[in-house]
Amino acid sequence: MRKIVTLLLLILLSSCLNNEDYSLPDITVENPDIPLEQITTFSAIKSLYEQALNNGNSTTKIYSETNLYIEGYVISTDKYGNFFEELIIQNKVDDNNPNNDPRLGFKISINASSLSDTYQFGQKVFVKLNDLTIGEDSGVITIGKGDAVQVEQIQASEYQDIIFRTNEIANIQPKMAGFETLTSADLNTLIQLENMQLNRLEMGRTFAAESFDEFDGLRLLENCNTGISTILQTSTFSDFNALVVPQGKGSITGILSRDYGDDFNVLVINSSEAVNFENSNRCDPLEWNCDLATTLGTNNLLYQDFEDQRNNRPVEIEGWTNFIEAGTEAWEGYSSTSSNASLGRSCRFQCASSGDVSNIGWLITPPINLDEQDGETLRFKTSNSLADSSFMEVLYSQDWDGDEATITSATWGVFSDAYIVKDTDSFASWFNSGTIDLSCETGTVYIAFKFTGGGIESFDGIYELDEISVDFAE
Repeated sequence: MRKIVTLLLLILLSSCLNNEDYSLPDITVENPDIPLEQITTFSAIKSLYEQALNNGNSTTKIYSETNLYIEGYVISTDKYGNFFEELIIQNKVDDNNPNNDPRLGFKISINASSLSDTYQFGQKVFVKLNDLTIGEDSGVITIGKGDAVQVEQIQASEYQDIIFRTNEIANIQPKMAGFETLTSADLNTLIQLENMQLNRLEMGRTFAAESFDEFDGLRLLENCNTGISTILQTSTFSDFNALVVPQGKGSITGILSRDYGDDFNVLVINSSEAVNFENSNRCDPLEWNCDLATTLGTNNLLYQDFEDQRNNRPVEIEGWTNFIEAGTEAWEGYSSTSSNASLGRSCRFQCASSGDVSNIGWLITPPINLDEQDGETLRFKTSNSLADSSFMEVLYSQDWDGDEATITSATWGVFSDAYIVKDTDSFASWFNSGTIDLSCETGTVYIAFKFTGGGIESFDGIYELDEISVDFAE
């Protein structure tokens, strides 16, 4: 009886092993045979989309009498959960520019997950464009299905008949760039930013697991050379969302994109390993030693509301310094016509349409002697029409000599407790700085309102400043 049972088991096992359902999957990749004349460029497809925009359409469908393809390289991966139902491809493995074809990238919207199982990072692919639609999704150029209104997803049943992989896995080299030099042409492409760090006010935060993170975690990064900031965007569904962002400084590599509402540029990384902040020597400025004041002095030492300034003309006030460090723009008089006009005339820094890659402007108070009275405090108000990755700081110096030639070589610290309007705040309101205590220091101090931005898109914010007041107790 035992022999019969054993024989039956052997027969059953042999049957299972010979069943094709248990065979190893075929992981080989056969290169598609695509005629060269059927391959077009990324720039040609982008031009089709731009023509549609000029004709008042938000999308365009690609028609061709023969099969039409683009070839590109996958630069995104959903392996770690920070990308979902999308492939990002760019047309180059590095920043070389053969045939004058500019470096460009597209997002492909696909109603399928685990795309990294099929398309590896760096894998060369061909995309069959016939009857696909090109438009924008959250501010970036996107390829998918759809009509003349919006781009819709390519369905799971068809995407492998549209996106053909090859057996070439390229070593993708990110573009080394300063954030201030990037333009919309760099969207959907891989970039690397050097000498970056997490902003000091965000120290200790996770990538995307704070109580206020709903769909994405937005973390402010800054460049130690220029002070220019950018936003790191991480999905709350990513595998590394609960990791703390590295606290040092260094390089970060990711895909330049736009936030969900298409309000500002963001950097999206494939995994936490894209952040190499291994240098523990951060570049934070000195911070003012005093805390916020609990009482406000009743005597005024300095007050400026800019009512006597001319609109759209550089601020000129005796004893004040309006210094242009970079670019052609300066702090200027301004009267708002929006709901924040209740303060009357203010001053603002506007670099939009300046044509300058970089704008840095300083508005510096006269010297304030902290030894002549007690209980000094500082207050001011800020508003903005948009920030667009530009930013404003309130700084102080106790060693500047009052000469414009030495502004950038003097030691400047920051009033870190002072509230400055954020890009997420309502643009129609004025925000109080809080009452900054100046009384714990001695000697002479200069206070500077410094704007950093540029005339190119995504870096051309507008900040308004008003009612600067230094008071004292006696």
